[in-house]
Amino acid sequence: MTAPLTPQQLAQYDEDGFLIRRGLFDAEETGRLRETAHADQALSAHAFARRDGEGGSVKLALWNHPDDSIYGWFARCRRMADAAEQILRDEPYHYHTKMIMKDAQTGGAWAWHQDYGYWYHNGMLWPNVVSVFIAVDPATRENGCLQVVRGSHQLGRIEHLKVDDQVGADRDRVEEILKRLELIYVEMEPGDAVFFHGNLLHRSDQNRSIHPRWSMVCCYNAKSNSPYCEGPHPQYTPLSRVGDAAVKEADVQQPTAEDPAKWHSGRESTAQRIPK
Repeated sequence: MTAPLTPQQLAQYDEDGFLIRRGLFDAEETGRLRETAHADQALSAHAFARRDGEGGSVKLALWNHPDDSIYGWFARCRRMADAAEQILRDEPYHYHTKMIMKDAQTGGAWAWHQDYGYWYHNGMLWPNVVSVFIAVDPATRENGCLQVVRGSHQLGRIEHLKVDDQVGADRDRVEEILKRLELIYVEMEPGDAVFFHGNLLHRSDQNRSIHPRWSMVCCYNAKSNSPYCEGPHPQYTPLSRVGDAAVKEADVQQPTAEDPAKWHSGRESTAQRIPK
């Protein structure tokens, strides 16, 4: 069982805007997730792409509600949800999960952005939301690992504009921020995870390596921060937590590609609400 976050870890998260937890999931757990995801025809069938403005595109699949699949067990297990509760200082609920599929030599980049930069437009009043990025494959500088700017969450929400199919933070402002704050390349082994704040600036490069870099990102919003209007992701919905052992006990059968309740189409993108 994973121990709760310590006061020192919480203080580090509050100061830096992110917290890396090495080996949050072990090799067996991560292996089950990887094998399931790579073989999941429904996941591939419901994936959509976002052009990155650099000649590449990012492929991802996204869903709002965690089910009884292995994906849902990851999002609902206590080592994730309990840590989210400590970070948010409030009851967390599942905002959405996405599988980011950066395949070898073809996976695109993500522009610099803050998650709250576009969730703000979904009726979320505060940036009191945490995303948990889980490495499914090794993440290195060569295959486009996550990059973060230490302490950038303290700058508040930055204006976001359309960047091809994506939404990116104001480039001039980001350029100045990078002169003042530290850029971190978050290299990770499978099963490592990084928790990060809704206002933390982050991005990733294209994957030009011969190795895939898949990752699963589970996003949790605070109950008191439930959006005041309906949007592409849910308002407060109680999260049914499961024990940590459930990840190894989960049925790895995937949902069928015809299951309409499972998947988010990507057509109702918050990018459509952002100024060009």
